[in-house]
Amino acid sequence: MLLKKIVFLFSVIFTISIFAQRKKTDTVYIYEKVIVYDTIYLEKAVKLKPANLMFSSHEILTKEINSVQQNIDKEELQEQLKKISNNKLQFGIQAGIGFKKASWAENISEKNLQFGQDLGIWISKSIINPNFSLMLSANTSHWNSTFDLNANKEETYLDGFYFSEDNQPLLFQRFNNKHFEYILELKAIYEWRNFRPFIGVLANKNNYKIQFLVPENNILNKLDDFKSNQINFGFSFGLQYRVLKRFLIDAEYQHYKINNLSLKNSSFDFDIFKTNNTFVERKISLGISFFISK
Repeated sequence: MLLKKIVFLFSVIFTISIFAQRKKTDTVYIYEKVIVYDTIYLEKAVKLKPANLMFSSHEILTKEINSVQQNIDKEELQEQLKKISNNKLQFGIQAGIGFKKASWAENISEKNLQFGQDLGIWISKSIINPNFSLMLSANTSHWNSTFDLNANKEETYLDGFYFSEDNQPLLFQRFNNKHFEYILELKAIYEWRNFRPFIGVLANKNNYKIQFLVPENNILNKLDDFKSNQINFGFSFGLQYRVLKRFLIDAEYQHYKINNLSLKNSSFDFDIFKTNNTFVERKISLGISFFISK
């Protein structure tokens, strides 16, 4: 019995010693140390001694510039500047005076020339050549009267009754050649130095009027106007001269051929002038133009 206890005790001690010799696994921690290096630049002022530098004198430069300017032709330079400005779209205004002679009024008035004033606007553009340009103008002219036929003041060769196509009576009252004229003109202009000769075509409308006493409710007691309402075509030519940079002086001749001049009223079918008539108007004018555009 005692022997069994001794054997059991040694067995326990042996087993404990075996388990005590087993190694236990340890946890290992690894750390990484990172070192960052940076470069710092420091600026430091450095004193420099000025070197003995050589520069050319201003006198030499001035002489060179003067020598270049002496070789420039001022007239040629101005001509080139004109060509550059002519290539632009230009516009302006015009005013002038003139005289008109109408063949149809020669038998009525002893005064052959009719005085008038003119005002207009124009626009021009160079084409093909800088010296060649086209100008389109619109003008209004007012022409003063050279005669005044008034049946209420004196006897005239137009006095008396007239009858319309439907036999309505018309009694002449008054007629003179004071009127407004509206003109649309296209000019072809060639510029040589300051001279600008031109030729043109134009259309005009003269606002003549004659007064008759017309019937109203079968009674001859209403004063009414009979007016011209036709467009005439003609031609023109003349010469312009440039003064300074923005002014032009121009002299112009205009010629119109008026076919079938008529003075009519929308309410009455009547024309005091005979049909198939042909008249001529000639005008001479002198004016001045101003360039609005630069």
